[in-house]
Amino acid sequence: MADPQKTLKRNFFQRLLGKPATRLPLDETCWKYADEEIVIDLDRAPELSQPGRGIRLESDCCPERVLVIHGDDGRFHAFPNRCTHGKRRLDPVPGAFTVQCCSIGKSTFDYEGNLLAGSAKESIAPLAVEQTEGKLRIKLS
Repeated sequence: MADPQKTLKRNFFQRLLGKPATRLPLDETCWKYADEEIVIDLDRAPELSQPGRGIRLESDCCPERVLVIHGDDGRFHAFPNRCTHGKRRLDPVPGAFTVQCCSIGKSTFDYEGNLLAGSAKESIAPLAVEQTEGKLRIKLS
């Protein structure tokens, strides 16, 4: 199912500088962090309405950067947003059932966090995601 050969279309400079393709949410109030948990109001996060799309969650109040995606499998997935090779950010690869590092190495991981391709030496640990009543709950611990 996962296609480690499929990559995001990024130019050399975007990859060299590690510019992620995934944006921060348009409505920055669509999510909250408290007690080792992120809660996202899906009604206020239209970026997650379609498979293959995602958002980056980054804030001084949250202890780590998180990538949240609406996977091509129809489920929601979350990852600490740092590649195991160089700590660059990750992006979903639409149609490939994977996430990929934004750098030149193009380290690619499946939705379970398994390393499929690229220069990373380790897999990534996905975060637990629960969907209830229009909200996503992501456990950071």
